[in-house]
Amino acid sequence: MIDRLEKEVDMLERHLQVLRMVIENEPIGIVKMSNETGYPHHKVRYSLRVLEEENLIEPSSQGAITTERTAEFVDELDGKIDEIVEKIGGMRIEDAPELES
Repeated sequence: MIDRLEKEVDMLERHLQVLRMVIENEPIGIVKMSNETGYPHHKVRYSLRVLEEENLIEPSSQGAITTERTAEFVDELDGKIDEIVEKIGGMRIEDAPELES
């Protein structure tokens, strides 16, 4: 049950790492991102596609670049992550009354 969440968090981490690289190095191509992150080309390509679908990046002849929406997303990101962390923290079973065996 928790494995799926862990995989989603790993994928989100990769998407955000790719987005960070675009922000810091735009324009940037798949090969450079793959070499610098160690992610295979197909995983970088998938992350770029997801980011493009969210209108956070767009392709250019030189490589991926940010969009008008990128800054707003980045500004809101930390708050959203904090909310999720708090929600997940509230799910801890160790804080619940002890279970009887």
